[in-house]
Amino acid sequence: MRWLAAPLLALMLLSATPSLSVQPDEILADPALEARARGISAGLRCLVCRNENIDESNAGLARDLRLLVRERLVAGDSDDAVVAYVVDRYGEYVLLNPTTSGANLILWIAGPAALLVGLGGAALYLRRRQNAPEAGVAPLSDDEAKRLAEILKS
Repeated sequence: MRWLAAPLLALMLLSATPSLSVQPDEILADPALEARARGISAGLRCLVCRNENIDESNAGLARDLRLLVRERLVAGDSDDAVVAYVVDRYGEYVLLNPTTSGANLILWIAGPAALLVGLGGAALYLRRRQNAPEAGVAPLSDDEAKRLAEILKS
């Protein structure tokens, strides 16, 4: 039974890792350029799949982006120039990690700011509730006390 455990474990580990969709005909002959292409591709979002980088996506557009990245690298562009070219062509949405400048700065700040406003509102509510005078309960009148006594007896 132990002889079956090792291959089964290896199969489970292989199936748990993400598979790359880079086709053999896309891979560059120069290992250094291919490593640069993989590094750039890891930061580019597939516009069809959402939140999947272009190396992991099987979509046709992701393949086109992979080929474009490799084409620009072969043409001699730097990594930053390749990313800038893709962003100019497809917009900042193509970046998995958007920049923290310009209009994006509002989006980066909005979440923590909303959290702080919510916490401040909750603290203010709790403080006012704690300092509020207790609602006074009027004592029972004689008639109400007699009626209560009758109800409790029965």
